[in-house]
Amino acid sequence: MDTSSGMGHDTQETGSGRAARARRVASVLRGQVLDGAFPTGVLPDERALIAAFGVSRNTVREALGLLREEGLVERRRGIGTVVKGRAYEHPLDGLAGLAEVLQHHGSVVNQVREARLVRAPLAVARRLDLPEHAETVHLERLRSMDGVPLSLDSTYLLPEIGRPLLGLARETLEHRDVFDLIETQAGSPLGGAEISVQAVVADAATRAVLAMPEAGGAVLAVERLTYLADGRPADLEFIHLRGDRLVLRASLGRLR
Repeated sequence: MDTSSGMGHDTQETGSGRAARARRVASVLRGQVLDGAFPTGVLPDERALIAAFGVSRNTVREALGLLREEGLVERRRGIGTVVKGRAYEHPLDGLAGLAEVLQHHGSVVNQVREARLVRAPLAVARRLDLPEHAETVHLERLRSMDGVPLSLDSTYLLPEIGRPLLGLARETLEHRDVFDLIETQAGSPLGGAEISVQAVVADAATRAVLAMPEAGGAVLAVERLTYLADGRPADLEFIHLRGDRLVLRASLGRLR
């Protein structure tokens, strides 16, 4: 187990208490869990973690407690601390839908919660270059893989792209990525997107829809404005990704 944490033994640390040390241990373990560093699904036992991090038993237990509260791990009698669910990687350095990214891991299904014509909120109209009070098509879909909820997506589409989608069979909306649907309707590939990501504490309603733990639990709130090849905005998405199920990753170069 490679912790690479740079932490010394409990008795050598000054200026911070056990809670701070537990958070640092939890931070390293969280990264390892999300990166799939424990292929058997079982974390090292307490003795191994104490030796690896150079901390006390109480600190290790507190760190594991933090991960249990987040819903990442659970304690199983006779086995130890185990990973509750696998986290999947979603790259940010390319424009791709979730089903495209995860196609080799399982079947992504979109439960359509809403599909209708609505008046665009002013902020949405501005981002889509629509007149004030213009109509837009709103899709809300709960996306799951092999029955496990991954994200809740709220999508606003240009009327000329979205309206034809309302006439499609529900099965089509449930088994095709919105990017694929947009490109089919527009008759041309997408050109690019602007994206922002913010970690937020999930509200009770979102936690319930995503089947997250009742207490705590972070979601990655993603706002993505996608453009057609000719530069026109095509759709604006507000996506809530389960932080314990998806990891956003990108390869970046140094800004000069």
